[in-house]
Amino acid sequence: MRRIVDVLFSLTVLLLFSPALAAIALAVVTDSRGPVLYRARRCGLGGKVFRMWKFRTMIMDADRAGPITSRNDPRITRAGRLLRSTKLDEMPQFLNVLFGDMTLVGPRPETPEIVALYTPIQRAVLEVKPGVTGRVQLEAGEESDSIPEGVQPQQYYLEHLLAPKLSMDLAYLKVRTAWSDVRILGETAAYVQRCLAGRKRPPYSESIHEATN
Repeated sequence: MRRIVDVLFSLTVLLLFSPALAAIALAVVTDSRGPVLYRARRCGLGGKVFRMWKFRTMIMDADRAGPITSRNDPRITRAGRLLRSTKLDEMPQFLNVLFGDMTLVGPRPETPEIVALYTPIQRAVLEVKPGVTGRVQLEAGEESDSIPEGVQPQQYYLEHLLAPKLSMDLAYLKVRTAWSDVRILGETAAYVQRCLAGRKRPPYSESIHEATN
């Protein structure tokens, strides 16, 4: 049943918003040199590596400096900053849902390098498909805004943000129901509307700390 909902919902979103997606694609390629989409390596169900689709928000070959971005990261393009702040860069992930790599609601997928650092308890998040949205995404603001300038972004993420985020995902999975997933989808739609209106949430680290205490 979940798979049927995933496919129908994703097809509906992609068809309804196809004009907006085309406009975003044009903005991406007009703003900077490179492809429209970025295919990020992520771990899904059972730790299997797949390519997660996003609108490209950074300059070419930016991932050579690491997957974690910080506040005012110079690798982010002008169009990319707008797409990130409104979460519209995530829209192509509905293609991942159609292909079966992701589901609508679930833990956010991480890179293989970060997953390799999970504790045995944390690896329980790999027992379900990763999601386009989830409790962490709603409770947290923009992750890069919480990483101070002058620090190594990935090290800060690993030391301060990863464990609380995984704890929240694991806590949600214990009480997850079909109705709770529906509620998260509704809250996500409202969250995107707030982002489009310029009303951002508190920094990621503040929200994640409050939600896990």
